[in-house]
Amino acid sequence: MLEIIYQDEHLIAINKPHGLLVHRSFIANDAKEFALQMLRDQVNRRVSPVHRLDRKTSGLLLFAFDKEVEVALHKQFQEGAIRKKYMAILRGYAPDSMDIDYPLVKENGAIQDAFTSFVTVKRAELDVPLGKHPTSRYSLVEATPTTGRMHQLRKHFAHICYPIIGDRKHGCNKQNRFFKTQWDMTTMLLHASELDLIHPVTGEQLILKAGFHPEFSRMMTLMGWNEHE
Repeated sequence: MLEIIYQDEHLIAINKPHGLLVHRSFIANDAKEFALQMLRDQVNRRVSPVHRLDRKTSGLLLFAFDKEVEVALHKQFQEGAIRKKYMAILRGYAPDSMDIDYPLVKENGAIQDAFTSFVTVKRAELDVPLGKHPTSRYSLVEATPTTGRMHQLRKHFAHICYPIIGDRKHGCNKQNRFFKTQWDMTTMLLHASELDLIHPVTGEQLILKAGFHPEFSRMMTLMGWNEHE
């Protein structure tokens, strides 16, 4: 059963687990379960996703029950009217805060503006050597992307040399192997924690929040961080 964060007659939001695809995809034909079909069967209603999360990213995923609401929410996302927050665990001691203004290239070669702001919430230094370093350093950050490009946060954090732990495509293979062998952890530590939007029917402000899934919580504990602080 998927965790439902919010539901009314017009829309529904879930807390998507790590590793779950939003819908069927030819590039991941190994998958047998999909958030779209699971939620449809769970609530016994047609649902349509209004945005996307990567397979390995957990957190808030919003669906509409009817076409008018779907179109209205799409428009809010496209216009940047929905404020999104993500939590991520990065390699190294990240800056206290930073704005990343770094264009990204699409698969067809087109260049897109991409902008991310983040603040560092916590830091940890573990007494575990890695390579030439006697200890291992990590940061918990809260990121706010104002554009919605594919893999934007993953690419932006890799660009500033503080990659997200568990990101195989854009991250640090040495760190990913380290987490797998040291702690049997293969999840990408990126979580969509909050959505702030205007309800397309009622006009009311909705602030939706999703808690961490077990593997992210386990890594928080390992780092010595209290996720409720």
